[in-house]
Amino acid sequence: MKVDTLGIQAFIAIAEQGGFGKAAATLHITQTALTRRVQNLESQLGVKLFERTTRSVALTSIGQDFLPQARRLLSDLGAMLAEIRETGKTRRGDVSIACVPTAGIQYLPRIIQEYSARYPQNRIKILDHSSAGVAGAVLRREAEFGINISGPQHADLLSIPLLEDRYVLICRNDHPFARKGKLTWKQLSAHPLIFAGESSSNRPLLDAALGGSGHALRSFYEVQRSSTAVGLVAAGVAAAVVPSLSIQKGAYPQIKVLALVEPVVSRTLVLVSRKLAQLSPAAQALYELIRKSGRS
Repeated sequence: MKVDTLGIQAFIAIAEQGGFGKAAATLHITQTALTRRVQNLESQLGVKLFERTTRSVALTSIGQDFLPQARRLLSDLGAMLAEIRETGKTRRGDVSIACVPTAGIQYLPRIIQEYSARYPQNRIKILDHSSAGVAGAVLRREAEFGINISGPQHADLLSIPLLEDRYVLICRNDHPFARKGKLTWKQLSAHPLIFAGESSSNRPLLDAALGGSGHALRSFYEVQRSSTAVGLVAAGVAAAVVPSLSIQKGAYPQIKVLALVEPVVSRTLVLVSRKLAQLSPAAQALYELIRKSGRS
């Protein structure tokens, strides 16, 4: 049943003012409009709320029972609307976002810290997925928006570039490469490497960039996540090609990061959302903070 708030408001005003004329003046409407509201409410409820004579208006027994409930209903509705309005103003609420795992290692934490300082009451749910998983989570509305790797996107998604993330070589400080400042891809060909696996979103980007260069890399170990590659390097298994964001500064003092050149290969991280999405106030605040970070 549709809740007739105007009718309930009119009913309460008449009961409190003791007549239609005073109630109409209180609500700043005509007496005819007030009468119509009450008639619509009574018709909807299927009962009479007032006993009317030419000289007086009195509540029926049903009307007397309904009056405290009607007051409570409007009071609760007003409180709920005020809470929603306050939530919009203060951008309070929970936020769910999706991101590729490497974005959550070095890039996202500092933004989350700034956001939490501004909105300490807001909770954040981070879904770390593969590139396809990020897009899927946003499309299914499991996440309000996401941080993904640039590439072909679904027609319903909008993407905004955030930053360039170069591919680098990481090795332990006792590896033969550790004394170098930078390396060419050709120099890697004689050494066993940890490389992105077939289902990794990094693999097609690397294959496309290196496919015409003639570099035959010795991919001895394939991993789907860069965090796994970092763990293997730290254990001394081999050197690895990973995005630079996959290395948290200071977390692995025994690992050295080397620039890769000829060619320089990078990927672009993008902010993705549904084209027609209306983000919640809390999510909009985080979205704007991430977008501002990308521009700077």
